[in-house]
Amino acid sequence: MEETNKSEVARLRQRLEEECEALHRGLYGLASVASHEIIRHRYQAIGDCADELAKHVGQEQARDILVTTYSEKVG
Repeated sequence: MEETNKSEVARLRQRLEEECEALHRGLYGLASVASHEIIRHRYQAIGDCADELAKHVGQEQARDILVTTYSEKVG
């Protein structure tokens, strides 16, 4: 994998982690009063990130990364 691609994959993985953490806070945080629209937006952002990641690593690996990250960050 070329250096630029590695960098983009790392950036997308970081973004995926951040989106999952934000979703977790919206669903289970102390206030846990996030609106349906905010939660829907977070899920959409996670899906968009996974789609972009698939362009770099393939659909199967992107799915594996998504499932692992989601499980670790959202629970």
